[in-house]
Amino acid sequence: MSKTVIFFGTDTFSAAALRSLIDADYTIGAVITKPDSKSGRGQHLSAPLVKQIAEAHNIPVWQPAKLIDVIDDIKAINDVTEVIGVLSSYGKIIPQAIIDLFNPGIINIHPSLLPLYRGPSPIETAIANGDTQTGVSIMKLSAEMDAGPVYAQEVYTLDGTETAPGLYEELSALGGRMLIETLPSIIEGNLLPSPQQNATIYCYLLKKEDAFLNPAEITAVEAERHVRAYLAFPKTKLTLLDQPVIITKAHVSSEQTSALDIAFEGGQFLSIDELIGPSGRSMSGNAFLNGYKA
Repeated sequence: MSKTVIFFGTDTFSAAALRSLIDADYTIGAVITKPDSKSGRGQHLSAPLVKQIAEAHNIPVWQPAKLIDVIDDIKAINDVTEVIGVLSSYGKIIPQAIIDLFNPGIINIHPSLLPLYRGPSPIETAIANGDTQTGVSIMKLSAEMDAGPVYAQEVYTLDGTETAPGLYEELSALGGRMLIETLPSIIEGNLLPSPQQNATIYCYLLKKEDAFLNPAEITAVEAERHVRAYLAFPKTKLTLLDQPVIITKAHVSSEQTSALDIAFEGGQFLSIDELIGPSGRSMSGNAFLNGYKA
């Protein structure tokens, strides 16, 4: 029997893997994603990107409130053709009862060099920590978060200028390519996964409170990384000229020449290049300074 892919994914990171499977002519029995969610000021329902891609290619989409609700649907496909699971940034823990439906299992694309940064924010954490490299792991899913054995890894070098949105895009593309390169050997049983080596390091779920910087507690270098790491969420918030602003671009400076240079622990300054003002409008630091310095 031929293999049919059941794809699990929700976030934008998932899109490249799904597109890669479609472009490689894999048979995709269904895309499993989260229910549509409300977004924006109008709180309109928004469909996950993978749902939009699937519907454009006439692929069935399942959006269960609980994954256990699709067990019979997966079994129905499995009665006709063997199924293999592929997961990329689905956003929920997969129950063992679901994992056990697939042979050789569910293949997961994770954007870090496991066991480094198991958890929900590996891309942001790599930038915030000032890492010089990250990468993508193709692994076999286990019930424990990101703990399964690894089929393949590829290193991605960081130059210290990356933002989280840009790195998401790069690693998403890398993961999609790696999936297509490894999946045939995984299906044929020629590529077996190896247990993760070395010490495990976890990253945490980002919260809105993580946006706020305390200049007395971190250095300007750490603050600049924070701006790039949390550019999409939860962002970087400061009070500048008594105004609440969101910093979108900054650099480290050794001297203070204007109110745009904020002193941080260690004696260096975070110089604000671009920001979102109280009005919600994006502007340069100088434009903000000219508008609010009075």
